[in-house]
Amino acid sequence: MKSSAILLGLLGLFSISIIIGDLIQLKLIHRLEKSYDITDNEIDRNTTILRLGFIRTEVISWSPRITIYHDFLSTEECDHLVTLGKPRLRASILTDPKTFKHVRSNHRTSWGMFLNATERNHSIIQAIETRISIFSQIPKENGESFQVLRYQKGEFYGKHIDYFPSKRYGNQRVATMLIYLNDVAEGGETYFLEAGDGECTCGGKILKGISVKPKKGNAVLFWNMRLDGEVDQKTIHTGCRVLDGVKWSATKWMTVDKLVK
Repeated sequence: MKSSAILLGLLGLFSISIIIGDLIQLKLIHRLEKSYDITDNEIDRNTTILRLGFIRTEVISWSPRITIYHDFLSTEECDHLVTLGKPRLRASILTDPKTFKHVRSNHRTSWGMFLNATERNHSIIQAIETRISIFSQIPKENGESFQVLRYQKGEFYGKHIDYFPSKRYGNQRVATMLIYLNDVAEGGETYFLEAGDGECTCGGKILKGISVKPKKGNAVLFWNMRLDGEVDQKTIHTGCRVLDGVKWSATKWMTVDKLVK
C-alpha cells in the first residue's frame, strides 16, 4: 500500500511537471511571436499560403528526383489559373535545336499561354509562387512565368527534356513544377521513361517507367539537374495522349540564377 501511494504520488508530480512545462513553452512561444510582431492574422495567412494540413508529400523516384505534392493547390486556385489561361490560348511551339527559332511541331499538339506581369501580381498567383519557392527551396526570382496548357482529346507532348541541351541558352533550368488543374477521365499522364523498372500506363499503353496520373490540385516536382550540377538525362518525359476529356496544367520552370525582368 505504501509503495502504491508513493508511485501514485510520483505519477502525480510527473503529470504536473508536464503541464507546467507545456505552460512555460506556450508562454515562450507567445513571447517570441510578440517579439517578432507575428499577429494571428499573419499566422492564418501563412497557413493559407502554405496549405498546412492539406499537402501530402510522396517521393516516387530518387533517380531522377521526382516528388508528388498531393493537394498542392486548392480547387479555387486551379480554377483561377484555368480562367486566366482560356482567353489567350495559342498553339504550343518548340525551339528548333539547330536554328533556335520557335516552331510549330506535330511533336507537341497542346495549346498554351504565359501569365503576364500583371497576372503574376494577383494575390492568388503570388501565394502559389511563394508556396512553390518554399517547397522547392528555390527563390521566387528564379522562376519563369507560369505556362498554362490545355490538351484536348488526342493531344499530347512527345518525349522531351525541360533542361536546355546547350550552354548557348544560358541560365539552366534546375527544376520543374508541373501542376494539374483538373481531373482527366482517361490518359494525359506524365510519363518518365527512365525512372524505375516497373510498369505504368501512358495514353492507354502499358510501358516501362513511372507515370503520374493527372489529379486536380496535385503537383509534380522534378529536378532537371543532378546534385553534382550536371543535367539529369533521366528526366526525359512525355505528356501522354489524352484519351477522354480535356487536360489543364500549369508549368513553372525554375533556373539556376535569378531571372532578369
